Amino acid sequence: MGYRSVFRPDLFAGRNIIVTGGGSGIGRCTAHELASLGARVVLVGRKQDKLDAVKAEIAEDGGEALAFSCDIREEDRVKETVAAIFAAVGEVHGLVNNAGGQFPSPVALISQKGWETVVRTNLTGGFLMAREVFMQGMNRTGGSIVNIVADMWGGMPGMGHSGAARAGMVNFTQTAAFEWGSAGVRVNAVAPGWIASSGMDTYPESFKQTIKTLRAAVPLKRMGEESEVSAAITFLLSDAAAFISGDTLRIDGAASQGNIAIFPLPDHNNSKPFNGFHRAVTPELFKTED
Repeated sequence: MGYRSVFRPDLFAGRNIIVTGGGSGIGRCTAHELASLGARVVLVGRKQDKLDAVKAEIAEDGGEALAFSCDIREEDRVKETVAAIFAAVGEVHGLVNNAGGQFPSPVALISQKGWETVVRTNLTGGFLMAREVFMQGMNRTGGSIVNIVADMWGGMPGMGHSGAARAGMVNFTQTAAFEWGSAGVRVNAVAPGWIASSGMDTYPESFKQTIKTLRAAVPLKRMGEESEVSAAITFLLSDAAAFISGDTLRIDGAASQGNIAIFPLPDHNNSKPFNGFHRAVTPELFKTED
């Protein structure tokens, strides 16, 4: 069984697409979907072993992938890695700026180092990757960039550093879309809400208990699937989105709309998830019931 994408199998045949943070979670899922649609996927991340594992999975499924280890927060390393990618594949048609990370903390307890680390990962790193892909090739050939942000409208209590960085990336998306449009480069973003991804298992135990309660604040009354985010990314990379640029698509089951204190949400099971990822792994915290 392979990836069950809703898109036609040869959608990205002959195209090279970079996916940062491709060793796990949404990045891994997206890399699999793009490869299943004919793309040669270029995995970028800090841990070579994780990238190699996903590369092997894709090869086993009949796709093609390359892997490059890189800390996207380091400017010189990003320049070198992007240059190596262009040397290996010739032309880059798409970039999925997915790499990111944060830790739960109230704003008052975030140190300067912690703040700057999260901002460098979620904002500066994405900017560096986009700038280098543009300057080293897309400025001549065109292409599509999709930045992964977060559902931070109305603030992001408990993760203010990440919220600030993601809001900055939304503004960067709008600015780059305007400035780079004349080169035929489209820049968009997707903002996942609460997605049942393996990254949830990295949080402290106390925060995991909070995660289990989040579905109550979602009108669709469930968590999202990695493949539901991947499908949106795939659409924005595709030719069907050729006149879409500078926008951010929220994938959150309407959780960012309204206020449950004013309009309580009834419980239901009417929303059926789409899970096309044949190698999806359920987060450990959802495998056991309290």
